[in-house]
Amino acid sequence: MTGYGQFCSVARAHEALGGRWTLLVVRELLCGSRRFNDIRRGIPRISRTMLSERLQALAFVGAVARVGGAHGPEYVLTEAGKELAVLVSALGGWGQRWLPRRAGDEDLDPEPLLVDMQRRVRAEALPKDPIVVRFEIDARQPRFMLLQAAEASLCTHNPGFPEPLRVRARLSALVAWWRGDAGFAEARRMGLTIDGPRALVRAFPGWFDRYLFAHIGPASARSSAATAARPAATDRIAGAIPS
Repeated sequence: MTGYGQFCSVARAHEALGGRWTLLVVRELLCGSRRFNDIRRGIPRISRTMLSERLQALAFVGAVARVGGAHGPEYVLTEAGKELAVLVSALGGWGQRWLPRRAGDEDLDPEPLLVDMQRRVRAEALPKDPIVVRFEIDARQPRFMLLQAAEASLCTHNPGFPEPLRVRARLSALVAWWRGDAGFAEARRMGLTIDGPRALVRAFPGWFDRYLFAHIGPASARSSAATAARPAATDRIAGAIPS
């Protein structure tokens, strides 16, 4: 494939990292996934072939290393790969602040949402005894999340623990709460329902640290207008980037 033909490090880095899916693979590795199938669970629309190609490309530029694990090969970020956390964080913050957030109009999968909920469980806030939360999202097959102090697991079947809570939701409502687009009460008005003992229902939101960027609100129309009215400041910043 023909490159950009530029000396600029922005262009060279984009050649290495700008391919479709690449930074999502990095995101999954930064979030703690190490095995091939675990990485793919967080990016369900990537094919196995494409994921393999992206991991190989990241290894080629020195951002990822393939190592032996207890249950087969694993992928870990090198020092160069860990530094990409700054880039991924900046992209996430920018997208949360500036891109439209209308979950009902978006083409969304439930799996990445549930995977993110699983890895952001607050173990110290959970009930003393293990429980399973049943998720019924739109018309899809139920999913089950085992919550206990030692681990949180996402399953296709109840692994054999009590199942006191059932979350029934439109995917858009659950996404709106998790992403910070709506408060929990508003999400319930949008179609998020939790059935079970009142104490557990009230405690449920506190069992999770919400989406990493949920605290970032959307840019206001005023800030957008102010930014548009001050092009000189943008020009000065842009002037610091070599061409």
